[in-house]
Formats: sequence, C-alpha cells, structure tokens
Amino acid sequence: MGAHGDAVDPAVPITFFGGKGGVGKTTMAAAAALAHADAGLRTLVISTDPAHSLGDALETPLGDRPRRVADGLWAAEPDAEAAVRRRVEQVTEDAHAALPREIMPAVRRHLEHAAAGPGMVESALADLLIDAMDQVPGEWDRLVVDSAPTGHLLRMLDLPALLTPWVRGLARQRERALDADRFAEDVVGSEEPDDTVDDPLLRRLHERRLRLERAARRLRGDAWMRVVLLPRRMVLAETERAADQLAAAGFRLGPAVINQVPHAPDEQVMEAARRRFAGPGVVELPLVAEEPTGLARLRALSARVVAPCR
Repeated sequence: MGAHGDAVDPAVPITFFGGKGGVGKTTMAAAAALAHADAGLRTLVISTDPAHSLGDALETPLGDRPRRVADGLWAAEPDAEAAVRRRVEQVTEDAHAALPREIMPAVRRHLEHAAAGPGMVESALADLLIDAMDQVPGEWDRLVVDSAPTGHLLRMLDLPALLTPWVRGLARQRERALDADRFAEDVVGSEEPDDTVDDPLLRRLHERRLRLERAARRLRGDAWMRVVLLPRRMVLAETERAADQLAAAGFRLGPAVINQVPHAPDEQVMEAARRRFAGPGVVELPLVAEEPTGLARLRALSARVVAPCR
C-alpha cells in the first residue's frame, strides 16, 4: 500500500481516469463519481473524450450543461465544437475592438481557418475542463473526469503549461505595439482619447495567462490521475509509459485500476502491474459477463472502485 492507502483521498478534490482506449475509463469514472455522491459530496463527472460515452454508462442522455443524474451527482458531455465557435466569436469581438477596421476581413478569414485547425478541439476541451476545475470547491465538492485516451490526455493535461509561454509572448507583442502607438502620439500629438489604457485584447491575454497558470498549478496540486488498464502485456506497457510521462510532468498518480481480470489471468502480467503501481496502490476488478451500465450496476461497482487498495 502506498502513500495513498485508500482510493478515496479527502485531500484530492479532482480525479482523472485515464488509460488506453477500451479499458473501461468511462465506467470507472462514473462509478467513482457515484461513490462520492453517495458519500454526501456534491459531485460533477464530465467527459473530455471527443468520442463521448459517459451518457451510455449512466444510461441517460447528456449534453453540454451538467445534468442531475442521481442524488448529489451531475454529469455532462461538453460540446467542444460549440466551445470552439464561442471562442472564435470572442476573439473576433476583441479584435474588432482593438484592431483597425480595414484588416478585420483578413482577421476573420484567419480565425475561420484556425478554428478548423488541429488541436482546436483539444484546446476547447481544456478550456471547458478548466471551467469545471474553477468550480471546485464551490459549486462542486468533487470533480471526476472521464479522460480521452492516453495520448490525447497527455497533450490536454500539458496544454496549460504549453500555452502559457505562448500567451505571455502574445501579451508582450501587444504591449510593444501599444507602447509604439503611445510614442507616436507623443511625437506627433493626438487629440484622440487614449483608449489603450484598457485595451480589451491585452486584458484578455493577461486573464488567459493567469487562468492557464492557475490550472497548471491545480492539475499538479489538487488532482490525481488514476490509470485504468487491462491485464494484457501491450496495455500494461502503454500504461507504464503514460504513468512515467505523467509523473515526470509532476502529476500525482492515484490508485491504478486493473480492470476485467479473468478467472485465470497471466500472473506475470498481474505481478508486473502490481509491482509497477505498488506506490499509489492497485484496485483489481474481475471480468464480469454483464456490462456495468446504469446506476444500479455502477453503484454495485463503485464501492470496489474506491475500496482500499492492495
């Protein structure tokens, strides 16, 4: 048993479930969230996997906004495409307030092109995740995240740290441009009021920088990652690599879940998994014939997901 003897740590308000595709992350996230709710904690479970299946696990339709699915439990499947559209509209509005009118058609074309570019959906999902994190504590006591498969998850978790220097650079460029404008006005004189004091674009850049920096700190201080794996060599190998990357990036690992353990598993793989995750702890769940969907079956599973680790 590691530093976190139990799978429920009262000091960890945010839990991610991650791992290779098809290992049962969504089921584990739904079951753990239900356990928190049943313990009297106001809990939100959200999916950041572009291929949402949280609603299937809970056997109820979900949408962009949290929907109450049980006493103390809300769930949501954020619409990343809609978030991208909202972001483009906001940037267009800021640009319209800060840039010369004659270049706005080119700005709009650039934004439309950027909105369709790679990484925009992940970036939008990261923003939605940060929104949810900012509501813990407050609106929610616990946040449980059904994450995208490992590669997507690693990129998304690193996004705040990756974007922060980029946003800082944009802010510096904007400040230099404003300084140049002020210098020119001092030299040639201007009767126009100085509207750069409250520049909306610069203000938003600084707000975004602070928000990303805060999210990066919270991901490493207030959250843990619970990896889910199947007792198979290739799955274990990928999970170990992901765990190493997460740990190297400063993320805390919570108890791992070895899911769908057959009656006669490959003991070499099982022992290797137990050794690898002995520090954070291991929960082992047997392979069952019936798919654990719906509140009743998830509730039967939830106690095992958050049970004390071996």
